[in-house]
Amino acid sequence: MDEEYDVIVLGTGLKECILSGLLSVDGLKVLHMDRNDYYGGESTSLNLIQLWKKFRGSDKPPAHLGSSRDYNVDMIPKFIMANGELVRVLIHTDVTKYLSFKAVDGSFVYNKGKVHKVPATDMEALKSPLMGIFEKRRARKFFIYVQDYNETDPRTHEGMDLTRVTTKDLIAKYGLDDNTIDFIGHALALHRDDRYLNEPALETVKRMKLYAESLARFQGGSPYIYPLYGLAELPQAFARLSAVYGGTYMLNKPECKVEFDEEGKACGVTSEGETAKCKKVVCDPSYLTNKVRKVGKVARAICIMSHPIPNTSDSHSVQVILPQKQLGRRSDMYLFCCSYSHNVAPKGKFIAFVSTEAETDQPQSELKPGIDLLGPVDEIFFDMYDRYEPVNEPSLDNCFISTSYDATTHFESTVADVLNMYTLITGKVSKIFFLTILKHVYFGDLKASSVFF
Repeated sequence: MDEEYDVIVLGTGLKECILSGLLSVDGLKVLHMDRNDYYGGESTSLNLIQLWKKFRGSDKPPAHLGSSRDYNVDMIPKFIMANGELVRVLIHTDVTKYLSFKAVDGSFVYNKGKVHKVPATDMEALKSPLMGIFEKRRARKFFIYVQDYNETDPRTHEGMDLTRVTTKDLIAKYGLDDNTIDFIGHALALHRDDRYLNEPALETVKRMKLYAESLARFQGGSPYIYPLYGLAELPQAFARLSAVYGGTYMLNKPECKVEFDEEGKACGVTSEGETAKCKKVVCDPSYLTNKVRKVGKVARAICIMSHPIPNTSDSHSVQVILPQKQLGRRSDMYLFCCSYSHNVAPKGKFIAFVSTEAETDQPQSELKPGIDLLGPVDEIFFDMYDRYEPVNEPSLDNCFISTSYDATTHFESTVADVLNMYTLITGKVSKIFFLTILKHVYFGDLKASSVFF
């Protein structure tokens, strides 16, 4: 290969494909390679035969489960916040032309042994069985404060500087009890542990506003959307985008060894005896194992069911968050469910996931609190994988490595990693990057029940 590329991207996981698309749109010359013969990497979607082969070592699933091709089972299941950064990336890059999305039916939280709808506004707080009558009034005042808060308008701050006031102190002003704080922090602001309580309150308020804005965007039962046919559609869509803007794709390329010059900077990638030259390398942790460290592991159960998750209003697609305190754990647990309504399973079948940051080597017992909420399951598979993060200095070696996917069933942490990498690679600040598309962000002409984009 005599050509030199601005960037070589290794691995076709979602993060790598988004970056490939963004960099190609920016006019960079991109070569995208993967050792696999399919798109998606760790975030691929499997049909039933592939699922059986991966977890049971057989390619003959039971006939009663239906046709293999009707299944699209995500290996990293995540919903997309309807007003979040990933939607803005989709709009900015015009990837929406390759995809169809549908609203997710419900968003729930586990509290005192029961599953409840997540209240996101002052009016929903008044109706929620999560709180007693006096707590509802206190929560309503807090929700009104959050809804009215405008970072640039001091009149809405009520004398508090949220860049200095901690979340714990802000919530204390409204006298909210521990159970209310639990669902606000974990099911609305989507924090993964309780460290946020001692951090500036501004981030939590922004997260709560994002949740409410996403919920209002389509007037549905949740703030989330999800692509028809599963998440593997996303990396393929960004791959198509990259190709449209001149990106080159090569699948089924063995080894993909990163080459370095005498200064220790990445200068190319070798596969099958040929070396493609480049200025920068972008990859997932599996391609540069000597430049990452293990930071944890995710435990996950994958279930095929013939019914929705009980106590979720018969929702065909739903997220349930089990805050850590409710389970006596150090980290939250997540339930994710989708079905034939999003074209990921045959008629009458539901795909449910239970996932958490693993705290033991026993996923079956560790995931039991979430599995118990599912009701009867037709089939169940257990999975566990290590999480890695980069330890290199990209300015010294020109290697930009993504972090492994966490246990959350929403995309906010994933997109944060992508935008941070984009800034490191290009020198552009992601907030400035999105100014060009702010006028497109409002979707007022879309119906909540419709399939959109």
